[in-house]
Amino acid sequence: MITRRRLAAGAGALLAVLTAGLAWPSTALADETTARQPKVNLVLDVSGSMRARDIDGQSRMAAAKQAFNEVLDATPEDVQLGIRTLGANYPGDDQKRGCRDTAQLYPVGPLDRTEAKAAVATLVPTGWTPIGPALLKAADDLDGGTGSKRIVLISDGEDTCAPLDPCEVAREIAAKGIGLTIDTLGLVPNTRMRQQLSCIAEATGGTYTSVEHTDELTDRVNQLVDRAADPVVTPVATEGGTECAEAPTLESGLYTDREEFGQQRWYRVDVRPGQELRASVSVSADREVSPGYGVLLRAVTVHGREIVRGEAAGHGRTDVISTGLRYPKPETDDEDAPAEAVCLQVTTSFSPAPGVKTTPGLPLELTLDVVDGPSDADDVAAFGLGRGWWLLGVLILAGFLAGLLWGWVSRWRIAVWRTN
Repeated sequence: MITRRRLAAGAGALLAVLTAGLAWPSTALADETTARQPKVNLVLDVSGSMRARDIDGQSRMAAAKQAFNEVLDATPEDVQLGIRTLGANYPGDDQKRGCRDTAQLYPVGPLDRTEAKAAVATLVPTGWTPIGPALLKAADDLDGGTGSKRIVLISDGEDTCAPLDPCEVAREIAAKGIGLTIDTLGLVPNTRMRQQLSCIAEATGGTYTSVEHTDELTDRVNQLVDRAADPVVTPVATEGGTECAEAPTLESGLYTDREEFGQQRWYRVDVRPGQELRASVSVSADREVSPGYGVLLRAVTVHGREIVRGEAAGHGRTDVISTGLRYPKPETDDEDAPAEAVCLQVTTSFSPAPGVKTTPGLPLELTLDVVDGPSDADDVAAFGLGRGWWLLGVLILAGFLAGLLWGWVSRWRIAVWRTN
C-alpha cells in the first residue's frame, strides 16, 4: 500500500512538472507579445471652455464625445488604449489646485469598449487647462513595454498653468529616449494655441492638426491610433562621449541622443577589413534657433586622423538637417586581422534664439550600418551608372530604331505628296 501511494505521488509530481513545463513557454510568449503591443493614450481637455457651441451646432465636448465613441469602435485589437483627462474635476479658482486637475479616466491596456464609452459619457466641462502636468502623467501611464508609444492631445485652448511650459515638458519627455510621440489636435484654434500645440508636437516628432468639424476630429484620431499599430523601429537611447576615448562602442542600428548647443558628441564603431561603414546623422531643431546653422559628421581613427566627412548647412527655420558618410575598409590577406575602431564625431553649429531655453539639448538621431564591402565587379558602379548601363543601352537602341522608322515614314509621305 505504501509503495503504491509513493508511485502515485511520484506520477502526480511528474505530471505537474510536465504541465508546468508546457504552460510556462506559452505564458512567457504571451507576456512578450503583450510587451510589444503599441500603446496609445488619448488626453482630452475637459476645461470649462469646452462648453462653447461652435462645432457643427453642438458643444466642443459633445463633438469630442461623439468622436471618441467612433474611435473606440474602430481601435485595432492589438492596440492598448487609455484615456486621460485634464480640467475635468476641479471647478474652483485656486490655480494651484486647478493645475493638479488631471486624472486617468481609463487605464492604458486591453480595450473594453463598453467600459471606456461609459467613462467618456460621464465627462462634463469643468475647470482649468493643465496641459503640462497632464502630459507628464500621460507619459507615466505609458511606462513599460517595448512597442510604440503615442499620446494624442485634444485641446481647445492654451495651457493655463504657467510657468510650467508644455513645450519644455514635451522636450523633457523626448529627452528620456523612450520613443514616445505626442500628436496634438486643436479645436477651433487661435494663433497662440496653434503655436503652443505645434511646439509640443514638434518636440517629439509628432504632428499638429487644426479641427473645426466632428468628422475631421474622428478621422484624424483614427489615423493616429492606426498609425500606432504600424511596425516601427524605436531608436536605442545612448549617450555619446566628449572625446573618442570615452565614446560608447555601437553596432549597426538606430540610436538617439541629445546634443547641447555648441557641444560635440563622439561614438565608436568597429569595422573589420572588407567591411563598409555607412553612417548618417539627423539633428532636429525642436525650438526656435538663429538663422544659419550646420551639422558635421567626421570619421577619424583613434589617433585623430580624419578618414572621411559629411556636412550640411541650413538657413532659416528648418525642422531637420542631415548628413552622412561611407567608409569602405580595404581587405587584407590576413584572415585574423583585427577590427579597426572608427570614431564618429558629430558637431553642430546651432545657436538658440533669444529667450529660448537651451536644455535639454537638441534631439540627434544616428543611423549606423556595417555591411560587407563590394567584392564582385557587378557590385561596383561603372562610371557612376552601375546597372544603369542596361537602361542606357536600351534607350540608345530604342532611339536608333525610332529614328529609322521616322525617317522611312517621312520619305514615304514625301513620295506620296510628290505623286499626288
